[in-house]
Amino acid sequence: MSKAPRRPPQLRGRVFRGSVAVSRGLLTRNDLRSSAWRPLFRDVYADAKVSITHVVRCTAVGRWLIPPEAAIAGRAAAGLYGCGTPTASDPVDVLIPRDARIGPATGLRVHHGEIDPDDILERAGVRVTSPARTCWDLARWLDVIEAVVVIDAILARRLTTVSALREYALNRAGRRGWRSLLRAVDLADAGAESPQESRTRVRLVLAGLPRPETQWIVAERGRFVARLDLAWPQFKVAVEYDGLWHDDPEQFHRDRRRLNRLLGGDWIVLHVTGKRLRDDFDGFLAEVRAALRARSRSSW
Repeated sequence: MSKAPRRPPQLRGRVFRGSVAVSRGLLTRNDLRSSAWRPLFRDVYADAKVSITHVVRCTAVGRWLIPPEAAIAGRAAAGLYGCGTPTASDPVDVLIPRDARIGPATGLRVHHGEIDPDDILERAGVRVTSPARTCWDLARWLDVIEAVVVIDAILARRLTTVSALREYALNRAGRRGWRSLLRAVDLADAGAESPQESRTRVRLVLAGLPRPETQWIVAERGRFVARLDLAWPQFKVAVEYDGLWHDDPEQFHRDRRRLNRLLGGDWIVLHVTGKRLRDDFDGFLAEVRAALRARSRSSW
């Protein structure tokens, strides 16, 4: 019968440095190779019974793998703020001062840059870039659509405001990325309720269409009829993103019933799915443009 792996009570349910556990006599190097422990990074291990999330990995990085003046940044920082849903296997973005260096570590995405004193906050014992700095880095590191997706979520959680982000960018005029942040902020909208809604809106605007309203409420004689993901109320044209929430059949039917009432009135409601955005955005764009043209005298 094989011997059960050693699981000292001091390490159960914990994430720890392997070298520290060995130096204290809790484990041997061979013990660390057993099924009881899961390697996360170089010399960082977790009890195999611990559920490893992106937050757990960010916490380990912040505590043990980066210098004190560095911080969790970018999408990883946004995830710590509850914005976005990074998976456990996604790389952890870290921001390091220009003159600092860290050893190679699989699973990290290292960025060097100037860090202002107000750019770093502490969250649950981990240094993380402030919401404003996080938005700036996202605007520098991602394409504008993906940057706006996360900035929308940060705005929706009221971690910062559009005016505060504009001021942050203007105060850094001349530094790399300040114009990118202004552009992303001009496209951002706290009303977006999902990443795909954000992507749909930004892609339509970048294609030259007028900016739609988000989560537009349609009422009839003071009574609620429907809430529309994206709407041009002056033209009574709307776009609805059909997403994963349609796994709830009852919700699907309730929403479609409301939309059918709109279709029976003066509204044109166009539906789009993730597959359509990915494979046939140009076709969808043509449909939206045609609907807007039919309701206006513009030549978008």
